Amino acid sequence: MQMGLVGLGRMGGNMRARLRRAGHTIVGYDLDPGLSDAESLAAMVERLDRGPRVVWVMVPDRVVGAVVEDLAALLTDGDVIVDGGNSQWTHDGPRAEKLARVGIEYLDCGVSGGVWGITEGYALMVGGDARTIAKVQPILDALTPSGEFGFVHAGGHGAGHFAKMVHNGIEYAIMQSYAEGWELLEAAGHVTSVREIFTSWREGSVIRSWLLDLAVAALNEDEHLERLQGYAEDSGEGRWAVQAGLDLAVPVPAISGALFARFASRQENSPAMRMISAMRHQFGGHPIREVGDRHGESSAK
Repeated sequence: MQMGLVGLGRMGGNMRARLRRAGHTIVGYDLDPGLSDAESLAAMVERLDRGPRVVWVMVPDRVVGAVVEDLAALLTDGDVIVDGGNSQWTHDGPRAEKLARVGIEYLDCGVSGGVWGITEGYALMVGGDARTIAKVQPILDALTPSGEFGFVHAGGHGAGHFAKMVHNGIEYAIMQSYAEGWELLEAAGHVTSVREIFTSWREGSVIRSWLLDLAVAALNEDEHLERLQGYAEDSGEGRWAVQAGLDLAVPVPAISGALFARFASRQENSPAMRMISAMRHQFGGHPIREVGDRHGESSAK
């Protein structure tokens, strides 16, 4: 099968490679000419045979709308656009309706697998019409893992990206739990084999997972993670998941806590913690550490 692929970064580039290995003809376009197979979106579309043409988009949420509009001007009735990026699900319904008015079909597809997807396959969560999914099923089959699971028709437009949003929210909470457990073990002076404890959990334990395997891989590279700064970005999906919880009156305390922990990681000198320190000193005379105090020293004034 032929397909255009817009966005050839870590995910998109690996998807192109996996699809080509499966025998599909993929024409990729990226702003980086060193990655691109075509010099423009128009040139990419021109190289695709009609009947129908399929273009998969793997770009950041902030530019998805513009890319889809540009593609809509190049495609014709019956063609398909698949948005496989981490896009906000609320945009999918209106986007599908707008494209339908010019005869272009649309799917939103949550994609999970990271840099390992090229060999392990990708989990795909697709939103849209079943008849449109059928048009791209060979592509979906090539991207998913070889086992029984990995693909789901999640529902109508927006369901695929909503499912991926929830997936990423769960991911936030699981990673935060592992991170807090690791820090607690590291802080306990009588525990001398933290890395080995994490390793032992990889078999038999009820908390074994692929994320645990990756945590162990990181500890094997840097046992106490001393080369890293305690800073973590968020892709936006954690925020959307918390907002969805508010909108639907669904409590999501673990996901919320994990998101806020990432925000705290970016504060070199937390204002909130300064206020807590001040209040503890005011009501209980607890020691405070002032600016300029040497590490480990404090003042009780």
